[in-house]
This record gives sequence, C-alpha cells and structure tokens, in this order.
Amino acid sequence: VQLSTVDEKAYHEMLVHVPLLNIEKPKRALVIGGGDGGVVRELTRNQYLEHIDMVEIDETVVALSRQHLPELQQGALDDPRVCLHFTDAFPFVKQDLAPYDIIVMDSTDTYEDEEGELSAMLFTQAFYDDILRLLSPKGFVITQADNLLFCPYSLDEISREYRRVFPIVGSYWAVIPSFGGFSGYCWASKDATIALTMPSHSLAFTYLSPATYSLSQSSLPYNLPK
Repeated sequence: VQLSTVDEKAYHEMLVHVPLLNIEKPKRALVIGGGDGGVVRELTRNQYLEHIDMVEIDETVVALSRQHLPELQQGALDDPRVCLHFTDAFPFVKQDLAPYDIIVMDSTDTYEDEEGELSAMLFTQAFYDDILRLLSPKGFVITQADNLLFCPYSLDEISREYRRVFPIVGSYWAVIPSFGGFSGYCWASKDATIALTMPSHSLAFTYLSPATYSLSQSSLPYNLPK
C-alpha cells in the first residue's frame, strides 16, 4: 500500500509536523518525492514558510493525484510559495541552493536484496552529504522509515547512514493502519533536537495531538525482531 485516504493524514501529519513544530519560524522547505501532494499540503499550513521546493522525478504521479485524489493536496501544489521541479533529486541537491529549515524525504521504499530501485540513490551517504550542506543550523531532515514490524532493517539502515553524516540523529513512530501498523520516521540535524512533549501551536490536526506526539517519542510496546 502506497497511500490510503483513510489514514493518510496520520502519516503526513507525523512526517511533517513533528520536526516542523520544533523549528522556530521556518522559512524554506524542500520535499523529495511526495508527488501526491500530502507533504506539501501540510507544509503550506505553516504561516512562516516562505518558499517550498518539491522535487518529484515522475510528473505523472502529480498529474494523476491532481485528477483522482484532489483531497490529498487540496490546492497546495498551486500555492504561490510552492515550486515544482520534475527532475531527479540526486543532481538537484548538488546545486548551490539557499539553506532549508526542513527537508522532507517522502520517496519510495528500498528493500533488502533488491536491485535497481528508483529511489536507491536517495538512501546513500553521497546524497546525505549534500543534504547536510543544504540544511540550516536549526533545521531537520526527516524521512519515512517503513514498517517497524515487517521491515525493521529500514530504520536501522537509515539511522546508521545518517550517523555517518549528521551530528544528531533520532527517530519516532506512529500508528498507520494501512501501512501495517507501526510506521517509523528517522530525523537528523546539525544541532537541533526534537522535544519529548509537543510544542505549542495553533493548528487543527486529525491524528497528531499531545498524546500521539508523546507516544511517538516512546519505545514500542514490544521488542522488534532484529
């Protein structure tokens, strides 16, 4: 399952706002992937963001999502702050760009023993080196890290690669039923950290709350298989 309108807000709210609420007055955002528009929708809800770049390699994903899933982006892709780039993110981040306060990785998964995955280069140290260069001192990079029960190696591998590049690395989780239950997220920064309790805000969320935020920072209720 790539997406379900039943619980997509749980996924997107946790992916975007857990780090974003921990950034004081963010100005610039970068989205890698996210062709359905859900990440951009959540970013545009932040009143301080002035510029949002979205880099999506497959323009057809955006076109089909506009046509068949308009409730996902809710017009956010047409927000004047949003700039769409239909290109490969790997060379895009090698450009001389202004720093971003939040970089959201919403690309497809990679799996053990698979070869030739479309997003494989986005989970490499070479890519993360460029992400570090583009990240502001107060900023976060955040990526989805797959299902923690069925694919625990995803979070382990991303965390290991992040620690080779970024000074600070952490993770959290959320309950996303259509994704099989426990979905992981991995974040990294130069100097910033994510608070254990939810920062104050004025937004209305569907899934995210002080309770689910605190839960996301806690250990899972059982030991995951290695």
